Amino acid sequence: MTNEPFDIETLKLISNKLDYIYSIAKSNYKDNPELMDTIENLAKAANMFANIKIQELKGHVVTSHPQGFILLKLANSYSRMKDYEKKKETDFPAWEL
Repeated sequence: MTNEPFDIETLKLISNKLDYIYSIAKSNYKDNPELMDTIENLAKAANMFANIKIQELKGHVVTSHPQGFILLKLANSYSRMKDYEKKKETDFPAWEL
């Protein structure tokens, strides 16, 4: 018997909290679209991990293509963060002696 580091009830709790984070980001999108979109996508990616792990622990994975879903959500967040990083670099005044 393997020592499983996750249990179904805790994963369900994690999933519920990620759903809450997603819903708050979604409902407050207009406040800061780039940030809220990033939070939404990261919450969805993390939730997919949790749901797949729940399915694995139950012995039957029914979600098709979870890896593609996660990569898509991460790609969006990654792109947003790269854009943010570039913007911060251009916002900083150039140094001159």
